[in-house]
Amino acid sequence: MAFDEYQAERITQILEAKKADFFSKKMMGGLCFMVNDKMLCGMHIDKKTESNLLMARIGEEAYAEALDMDGVLPMDFTGRPMKGYIFVTPEGCDRQDDLEYWIQKCLDFNPQAKASKKKAKKKKS
Repeated sequence: MAFDEYQAERITQILEAKKADFFSKKMMGGLCFMVNDKMLCGMHIDKKTESNLLMARIGEEAYAEALDMDGVLPMDFTGRPMKGYIFVTPEGCDRQDDLEYWIQKCLDFNPQAKASKKKAKKKKS
């Protein structure tokens, strides 16, 4: 799984400074940060452009406004954008203030976010 370890450390430091109760998890082809067992944000390297993208779960209310900002793209893995999720290009989160802004947007939305359904464990025969 490919992700930028420096970016992961920057996100970790922001979450620690905000005293967020989080853990990281390798998934979606990158590294995700989880709060309240829900995806908060993560990192993904775009295979086409080889750029390091911040995945941010900001919710549908903030989604349209965010797409008008520089360095923001719809989060699209399959040809169908995921509403409420965005990618932020390096130009949109290289500055510490910008990265902190996006992490805070994710933290603000997290209490309203729905956790994904847990997969049922297979019974052993």
